[in-house]
Amino acid sequence: MAGSKPLSRFWEWGRNIVCVGRNYAEHAKEMGSALPAEPLFFLKPSSAYVREGSPIVRPYYCRNLHHEVELGVLIGRRAQAVPQDAAMEHVAGYALCLDMTARDTQEQCKKKGLPWTLAKGFGSSCPVSEFVPKEKIPDPHKLQIWLKVNGKLRQEGDTSSMIFSIPYLISYISHIFTLEEGDLILTGSPKGVGPVEANDEIEAGIRDVVTMRFKVVQGTEPRSPKGV
Repeated sequence: MAGSKPLSRFWEWGRNIVCVGRNYAEHAKEMGSALPAEPLFFLKPSSAYVREGSPIVRPYYCRNLHHEVELGVLIGRRAQAVPQDAAMEHVAGYALCLDMTARDTQEQCKKKGLPWTLAKGFGSSCPVSEFVPKEKIPDPHKLQIWLKVNGKLRQEGDTSSMIFSIPYLISYISHIFTLEEGDLILTGSPKGVGPVEANDEIEAGIRDVVTMRFKVVQGTEPRSPKGV
């Protein structure tokens, strides 16, 4: 625990959400992207977290919202420039996560050479499951993750297919910036990403470990301030 802050409720106080892109070869292929030589990652704000019982809100500027199901790795101990062989000592547990993506916005950002924040960092862009203690998952590279939309299977993949392993990711990221207790690493999505619409229901799970369910709603465009 971080003082009085329980890891089992990391979404209430965790500071950083580090998302790894193109970590499954088949997903990179379906996106028309080359396989990375080193991990590609970006950040979401902690305000992106959303839990069951609250909806995923499609941003008012988005017309093509995509789901990406991922295994999340929760850091339980400060990690700074850690070697791969010691990386798992810094893991407290896991969570199932979604990297909700405004795909049309992301494509526009790519064309303009802009950051992906509008596409990846909006409120409710990181739905998460209950915390799963490390002891309940002996080998995080032997898990099946899946996602359904309105009862139809969209994504199914095995974490053994990751290009960069969890120890490699922790070590790599921790040599760039320090990972703090409560930080979450999203380890990439298997193939099958696709669009969701308002009123769709997303169900996802780690087989035999945890499941979660979210409804998608449409966000409303904010009113312009007076005089603008």
